[in-house]
Amino acid sequence: MARIIGSRCVLAVRDLEISTRYYADVLGFTRDPIDAAGWSFLTRDAFGVMLGECRYERPASELGDHSYFAYWYVQGLDDLYRELSARGALLTSAPADKPWGLREFTLRTPDGHRLTCGEVIQRR
Repeated sequence: MARIIGSRCVLAVRDLEISTRYYADVLGFTRDPIDAAGWSFLTRDAFGVMLGECRYERPASELGDHSYFAYWYVQGLDDLYRELSARGALLTSAPADKPWGLREFTLRTPDGHRLTCGEVIQRR
């Protein structure tokens, strides 16, 4: 039986060097041992991303609500927020409890791609 064994988001970025440094130095990703001109392959924990340089494409920051590309379910949301904040992440909201039972915060990339991090609120 066939199985999906992994996944990566594929994102167009205008400056591959700037975006790769942001993912590695700020978001804590590591570069994968894949070498392809015009691409960066990066992973953090169970999440992978492929950044493809598209210098002349419309930036994600101009896409409005359609620039969200991922939702990360995490353990230790407040710790992750503090880590990313200390590294200079482009945070757009602080951790907050939401009525749908998740604690969330949001960040963006230099190109304007947005992602939300969330953790299930443990009820006592």
